[in-house]
Amino acid sequence: MIADLDIDLDGRRLAARRIGDWGRDEPVLVFLHEGLGSISMWRDFPEALAARTGLPALIYDRFGYGRSSPAPTPWPPDFLRNEATEVLPALLAETGIGRPLVVGHSDGGTIALMFAAAFPDRPLACITLAAHVVLEARTKAGLGALAERWQDDADFRRRLSRHHDSADALVRAWLEVWNGHLPTGWNMLDDLARITCPVLAIQGELDEHGTLAQVDEITSRVAGPAEAAILAGCGHVPHLEQLEEVLAHIADFIAAFATRRSNG
Repeated sequence: MIADLDIDLDGRRLAARRIGDWGRDEPVLVFLHEGLGSISMWRDFPEALAARTGLPALIYDRFGYGRSSPAPTPWPPDFLRNEATEVLPALLAETGIGRPLVVGHSDGGTIALMFAAAFPDRPLACITLAAHVVLEARTKAGLGALAERWQDDADFRRRLSRHHDSADALVRAWLEVWNGHLPTGWNMLDDLARITCPVLAIQGELDEHGTLAQVDEITSRVAGPAEAAILAGCGHVPHLEQLEEVLAHIADFIAAFATRRSNG
């Protein structure tokens, strides 16, 4: 069963989609979208992963994204951490999710890691797709190319506007933080040592927004079990570019740590 929801958090609306049903003690996949993403931009990946793993799922538009309420501007430099430590816990409480498996793409992957670091006992596992834990030169170059594309490519603007109520405000606010408001040398490396849940870090070898050093930092620094999946010939959006490979990696990872839990 798939249902679209409007969730009230302190008088503001979060648009969400529920796949299946769950009780408080049941594992639930919780999807955290990319920097310019939304529920609809995941396409059918959440449904496919829920079907492959047999788990229910929750997908939502962050404030300022998709069909959710606007986010006040300018965005603070720590907007990702605010999402991980304030909005996401409130959403989990409101929806009765006590055992989340967080699945994040790009910015969403960073949020997933920050959540796992801030609340080590909360997530059953953390799965990242092209997450960034340090601001690299390649990341800055990718942001510059995206800003130029938004300025010059009318078709890109039209397509993104189909997914967001306020696409122009979103792009401007998001680029303003990444291109100017983050401190020089931004990283979240110190957070990683507080992550104790199992972690799967997936990245395309041709990712235009980050090098494989991102995955190396994640898997070498977290305190819990961690594994990497590097996808040959893949760019920044593994779950759309190589759907079957990503589904297989995640399903195998979840099955393996579930077996360890049951034997432990």
